[in-house]
Amino acid sequence: MRKAASRPKTGPDAGPRKASAVQAAGQCVCGAVALEIDVPARWAWHDHSDASRRAQGCAYATYVGSYRSRFRILRGAESITRFEDAEAGTARGFCAKCGTPLFYERARSPTMVNIPRALFAERTGREPRYHLSLHEAPDWRYAGEALAPLKGYPGVMWERPRRKVRRDTDGMF
Repeated sequence: MRKAASRPKTGPDAGPRKASAVQAAGQCVCGAVALEIDVPARWAWHDHSDASRRAQGCAYATYVGSYRSRFRILRGAESITRFEDAEAGTARGFCAKCGTPLFYERARSPTMVNIPRALFAERTGREPRYHLSLHEAPDWRYAGEALAPLKGYPGVMWERPRRKVRRDTDGMF
């Protein structure tokens, strides 16, 4: 996190703004797009929905929500491409150079913008304590099963197969 610097009020998000004293900065993988939010974020959550899973390419996506007035693109606005789903009333922004998901917007929440938590190296002022769309979570996701280190592969953990229970079916053994 960093202290606020005075910023000119120009660009697409110009207008009266009440900036906080601290911001959290984030960026895409290639660094072409940089963004920031005023801290604390409005809220944070894990989204298990099918749409977020496919857009992010992972079992679930973790987002922080920010008021649009507290969200800024610092660099690379020209490198942002959008996918709009008119039927769902959503739009997702991606870096056109590296493909990193940058933000998620919903028509029903026009004052909010949702940013993948992984873009921020710093704290955002909110811990993700909510889970949305758990009923859409895939059966292959990690659900807290016991893990053990995989011998010969430092840093790799694995779920040991369960031992089969032998059943005495005919009373002979």
